[in-house]
Amino acid sequence: MGSTGEGLGRRDLIKRSAALGLISVPTMSALSACASGGGGTTKGPDKAPVTKENPFGVARGGKLEVVVFKGGFGDDYAKAWEAAFDKKWGTTTDHLGTQEITGKLQTRFNGGNPPDVVDDAGAQKIKLDVLFKAGQLADLTAVLEAPSLDDPGKKVRDTLIAGTVEQGTQGGKFVALNYIYTVFGFWYSGKLFKEKGWAEPKTWDEFLAVCTKAKEAGIGGLAHQGKYPYYINVVIMDLIAKKGGLEAMKAIDNLEPNAFEGNAAALAAVEAVYEVVEKGLLMPGTNGLTHTESQTAWNQYKAAFVPSGSWLENEQLKQTPEDFDMKFLPVPVLADSKLPFTAIRAGAGEPFIVPEKAANKAAGLEFIRSMLSREWSTLFAQQANSLTVVKDGVDPGVKLRPGTQSAVAALKAAGNDTFNYLYPDWYSEMDTEIQDASNELMAQRIQPKEWIKRAQAAVDKAAKDPNAKNNKRS
Repeated sequence: MGSTGEGLGRRDLIKRSAALGLISVPTMSALSACASGGGGTTKGPDKAPVTKENPFGVARGGKLEVVVFKGGFGDDYAKAWEAAFDKKWGTTTDHLGTQEITGKLQTRFNGGNPPDVVDDAGAQKIKLDVLFKAGQLADLTAVLEAPSLDDPGKKVRDTLIAGTVEQGTQGGKFVALNYIYTVFGFWYSGKLFKEKGWAEPKTWDEFLAVCTKAKEAGIGGLAHQGKYPYYINVVIMDLIAKKGGLEAMKAIDNLEPNAFEGNAAALAAVEAVYEVVEKGLLMPGTNGLTHTESQTAWNQYKAAFVPSGSWLENEQLKQTPEDFDMKFLPVPVLADSKLPFTAIRAGAGEPFIVPEKAANKAAGLEFIRSMLSREWSTLFAQQANSLTVVKDGVDPGVKLRPGTQSAVAALKAAGNDTFNYLYPDWYSEMDTEIQDASNELMAQRIQPKEWIKRAQAAVDKAAKDPNAKNNKRS
């Protein structure tokens, strides 16, 4: 996700769109096991001389191993990348596309023989903060300082959308390239709204009114991905940021003692979401559904809204009717919000890493550099219907789908009013605990004030992390 919080520097937004991989909600026990060290590394190829064209000393003819999360974007884009890489460097790439990142890689990280490049995303991702604390992530700063493949007169860092580096930083080191540019909010069917005569809501009261009309028409107001409370958490946290402004968001990232308790914006946000539950405006059964189940029901016109990031369109390609006319909606605002309706959460996601003990680390670093070329960025857009953190990184001829076009238009309307939370990457346990509270809230097992209490407890617990002193935003 990569906003500084004050807004993103972007040129020609109409050329851009974005998406993010799925969410991370695995248990801490599994992930702690992933991060333990031990074992010897597999001997890699001899390095070639370092030159301006070969800044990491990639040896020709070596082997490269790439593991990619095969979720909403599939993995055809990675296969296209690998073919281009092998052709240029004479390498032989071993590719794995999987949704079981932890299951496939846990023992390999433990044994000291991880792959060379990993797309660490999905519900079974390995938590970045856990890997970082265990010394398992290579420092990617050298990639930022290397010449851009498109313009050797520029450093790679100068070709990235603002905030990308911040989003991939742990404890002061740049260790993850969050590659896909994403916006977050609600989504709806333009066709359904036109048929029903519903207007796009801009305030929370208007949002509730549309949900009520949907219920009267025998349609759920809001479908959410009940088994993955990450999604409804997006709504709650966006309401907090829009109601309380950037300072409210930064207070949470900076683990302040009043981040939630004593924060009127936070309580108002939670109460607003809870009102949807109390008034019976949820799509029936949505609390027990997975992300794809809820989203598919929404595609079948069983609900007016669903929350998600802009990977949604590509993820639902097969389930979306041809005339559905997918539309993006910024989270509507509460009364007296400091940020406008057009403000949206936007930034980089889908973290790619090079393990510290990779057998062919030089090739791994060069692979990351190649991802940040226009050629590879365009390959991604063509294969995954989404764009990247590379400025103007896609050839103008690439056609965008309706939902993506809508997201691009929303970004253009937002201007500098973009924001993004960093705590999910910095403090994964805190993120999970807040998600758990949201799950209880949506099931009416706790009330808003109890949610606030649990969220603050998660913040206070994270504040005891020794690494917290290195994770501060101004």
